[in-house]
Amino acid sequence: MAPPNQLLLVLVFFLSIFSLSSLPTSAIIPKANVSLPIPSSQLVEKLCNSKAIENRRFCLKALSTPEVIAAKHTTQLGTLIMKLGTANAKATLNVYNEIIKKPGSPQALNALNCCVEAYKYAILSFEMVSSELVEDPQTANYDVAVIGSEIANCEKELINAKVQAPRLLAGNRFMKYYVSMGYEITSTLELENQNEY
Repeated sequence: MAPPNQLLLVLVFFLSIFSLSSLPTSAIIPKANVSLPIPSSQLVEKLCNSKAIENRRFCLKALSTPEVIAAKHTTQLGTLIMKLGTANAKATLNVYNEIIKKPGSPQALNALNCCVEAYKYAILSFEMVSSELVEDPQTANYDVAVIGSEIANCEKELINAKVQAPRLLAGNRFMKYYVSMGYEITSTLELENQNEY
């Protein structure tokens, strides 16, 4: 016969299993709301792997929506990138408008106003580039590049005015990533157009 310590151990084990089995499974295994990564399309992979892309991981993540994955051609992907760039610019502009209301130095106010104008320009340009993609990818490419220089000027103004705002810096960084994606997709379209003639 088994010693009493072993019997006690077996009894505790079975009682533990029995008591746990009556609990709902969510008490044992917490439900996790984990979304599986959506595989990227060949168009997205090619774009995000190009040298002009500043942050490949950001590119793949930003372009992982079902609508983008379903893009069948470069122009369609370009249009979706411009929409994403516009949405990011609008969100960042809202942050600038929120921060501009807070008291600060005249230099900070000037820098913030400069950035507000840069983001207004970015919104208009991304929207305009969407319509230029088919007709004139070369102009679209130039317009995207100008967005990049406007954002760089905004950053320079913030640094010179010693504005410390992590949300603004993050918005500017993301905008640079969208500009690099926009620049690469318009360059690709420009090359595709040249190959047609």
